[in-house]
Amino acid sequence: MYNFDTCPNRENFGSLKWDRYKDTSILPLWVADMDFQTAPEILKALEDRLKHGVMGYTVPYDSLYESVINYLSQSHNYSIERDWLKFLPGLVPAINLCCHAFSDQGDSIMTASPVYPPFLLAPRYADRELITTPLCQDASGQWTLDFSTMEASIKPNTKVFILCNPHNPVGRVYSRAELEQLADFCERHDLILISDEIHCDLIFDPLFQNKHISAATLNDKLAKRTITLMAPSKTYNTPGLACAFSIIEDPAMRRKFEKTTRGILTEINCFGYAACEAAFRHGEPWRQELLSYLNSNYKLLKSFLEENIPQIEFKPMQATYLAWLNIKDLELKSPAKFFEAQGVGLSDGTAFGDKNYLRLNFACPRKQLTEALDRMHTGLKKEGKI
Repeated sequence: MYNFDTCPNRENFGSLKWDRYKDTSILPLWVADMDFQTAPEILKALEDRLKHGVMGYTVPYDSLYESVINYLSQSHNYSIERDWLKFLPGLVPAINLCCHAFSDQGDSIMTASPVYPPFLLAPRYADRELITTPLCQDASGQWTLDFSTMEASIKPNTKVFILCNPHNPVGRVYSRAELEQLADFCERHDLILISDEIHCDLIFDPLFQNKHISAATLNDKLAKRTITLMAPSKTYNTPGLACAFSIIEDPAMRRKFEKTTRGILTEINCFGYAACEAAFRHGEPWRQELLSYLNSNYKLLKSFLEENIPQIEFKPMQATYLAWLNIKDLELKSPAKFFEAQGVGLSDGTAFGDKNYLRLNFACPRKQLTEALDRMHTGLKKEGKI
């Protein structure tokens, strides 16, 4: 029903993803931005809003609240109250503001790496100490939180833990048991949990048994110390419309967060609200076809690497469209620059906390992904790396 094989030309439209390599032939597979057009149902909602003709300051309205509340209840078994919601112009400013709101100078903030770079930058921007603990691999080879290292690394002044679930860049969906262990860790050390769940609707593996579990749904104690951050932007490819939201159950925490945001966060634009409501009311059929397409791209990527570039280790993943590739065995001096020279733009793992990796965005037409993989293979073969 929906077409993911043909996408618009994004050059000369101010695309962050494509303009990095403007006037080159490099295929950009780096930033977490899909090349697919968003759902037609969302485009229709934007057209209808445009026809109104008045683009004034816009505040959240009843049907928008209803759409988010119903979505959380039906999709994630999370029953919330309207007052718990705050709409935001993005999750990155929210994470930065949370670091200010829930810790003081001289405090430390913990997260597990490799991880989305703003998790590593936000504490530093707030003049807080950053404590990173590396993800480890369990007996089955899956990435997981290293609780023994977390216990050894935490300090009396640690106030916040920032969680990414599903995890960017390793693509893990944490199980109930893992989240319960994290809940116990936060409770014992009196930590505020910032739970970034922006990829929660991108579990593409139909055979994967675990569904996404919002951390705040585990128990009342954890809910009262959790800030949940979500947005439709990654799932429906609307990051340019800048509409996200936080869920904070505890009234005192809400007041503290509100106070920190005063005069800093602006109103959300009217199109962001319209897209958010349309996504949660009408986007499910499109999302299901997207997940099927992403799953096929994932299988293509995995089989290609196994058959043609076995020197790249690629652990199984269940969610996101961001592949975390271990390129250590290729012994490349500057891996990201090497592949740019072959015509493929990837994210350097250094920014995520591990220089031995690259991140590849496979949310693109299959023809584009195939071309990028062929270029990578040809370049490595030419340089005698495989």
